[in-house]
Amino acid sequence: MQKLYPDAAAALAGLLHDGMTICAGGFGLCGIPERLIDAIRDSGVKDLTIASNNAGIDNEGLGKLLRTRQVKKMISSYVGENKEFERQYLAGELEVEFCPQGTLAERCRAGGAGIPGFYTKTGVGTKVAEGKEVKVFDGEEYILERGIRADLAIIKGWKADEMGNLIFRKTARNFNQPMATAANICVAEVEEVVPVGSLDPDAIHLPGIYVKRMIVGAPYDKKIEFRTVRERAAA
Repeated sequence: MQKLYPDAAAALAGLLHDGMTICAGGFGLCGIPERLIDAIRDSGVKDLTIASNNAGIDNEGLGKLLRTRQVKKMISSYVGENKEFERQYLAGELEVEFCPQGTLAERCRAGGAGIPGFYTKTGVGTKVAEGKEVKVFDGEEYILERGIRADLAIIKGWKADEMGNLIFRKTARNFNQPMATAANICVAEVEEVVPVGSLDPDAIHLPGIYVKRMIVGAPYDKKIEFRTVRERAAA
């Protein structure tokens, strides 16, 4: 199967439709599928539900889709750096489902494993638990969280072979990996594609069976959310 496509628009052709649910990988601005996000923006698809650790920042990452008003609902754990997100949420223009970070990762992993729901102590006694089933195990309360299944997963990898076996780089692994398995189809953008057999099998983070389409997105311009530098020492 030919998995490598010439660009993001070609890789997403026939997959996008209004009202769909997308699992998007990345952590802050680290390991985000920038080229795929741009192609989704340019497609004009709307009323999207997006499950992602965060919503990017203004005009970067998923913030681009918020700016163009293509997102109807966000399922996220952290959204504090996006002013447009804040404005839309407070104005009642954006539906938000806040989810603890570890719970969000597990909801996607569960969805990918065919597990419809699981019980966790995280969020018990807080607003996170409102409206959710509570069950007692060994004298302790747990709340039911549903696994997440999406129509499409968009992820960013570091290196892949031609069959889609993929390696993530450091922090980019934490959400890209579970997001990739939680959707009906996964499209990956990577920095480099190498011939089959070039990657150490023990180093593979995501087997190629999960990756249906793939593009090379490099080169990238590294974005930094907060730049902190050391003060110059006094002379």
